[in-house]
Amino acid sequence: MVSSCVSTKKLKNAELRYAKLDSLYQHLQKNYSDCRDTSQKYRGMSKTLKEQLQNQKTTSDQLLSHLKDLSVISSSQAESIKKSIENISGKDAYIRNLQSALAHKDSLNMALVMNLKGAIGNLSDEDINIKIDKGVIYIDISDKLLFQTGRYEVTERAKEVLGKVAKVLINQPDIEFMVEGHTDTVPYRQGVLLDNWDLSVKRATSVIRILQYEYGVPPLRMAAAGRGEYIPLADNSTPEGRAINRRTRIVILPQLDQFFKLLEQPIPGNSNAVSVIK
Repeated sequence: MVSSCVSTKKLKNAELRYAKLDSLYQHLQKNYSDCRDTSQKYRGMSKTLKEQLQNQKTTSDQLLSHLKDLSVISSSQAESIKKSIENISGKDAYIRNLQSALAHKDSLNMALVMNLKGAIGNLSDEDINIKIDKGVIYIDISDKLLFQTGRYEVTERAKEVLGKVAKVLINQPDIEFMVEGHTDTVPYRQGVLLDNWDLSVKRATSVIRILQYEYGVPPLRMAAAGRGEYIPLADNSTPEGRAINRRTRIVILPQLDQFFKLLEQPIPGNSNAVSVIK
């Protein structure tokens, strides 16, 4: 009988271990799929850029060829054409620098998303969803994970998840982010909270305080905002849609300083103009 109990216990442990390994395998498969899609995207971008650069080179070669074929041309005309060719080359380099900076930002964003997903583990996308949209990283956390119905106090289970997110964010000292509270359209009023605006703001600041006071995220890198019911992700006419809309969103703010510095540099060949209008 003792032997039977031991064998049963070993079997259960083996089954638990298999379940964990299978969950980890599924998680890694999804991460691999995300990386593969991103890689295909960059290969397409690279092909397009190569084609654009080849077209520019062809144009330059044609201009040079025309110069050689001209039998009569003034020195001032030749100098003007030479400067035009130099300007084309300079602008090509300028565009390549901008494209390289954008690609670098995208790769950093993808690495940050992978770190966040790895830290959080195998939580369901219904509870927490991390994505990149138009170069911005969004972390959506459902209110059923963070709060009890109609409350703004963060649950103990949610604090553990926020701690994992905070660990990744602290290790990225150059990023700033905003915590947004979102509600459904069901009217809310309780105590000093007058409506969904108040509730969404209060939930955002509750998360901010957890990140700051319990996990040491520097407050200068955070901002809190209440969005109320006005940016829904789903139809509020169904219980399922309202559940999706009740969420807290962490928005990793794009680092624009380096791009502004690049964009404010003089355009090659035009010392009197810059590439953006202030």
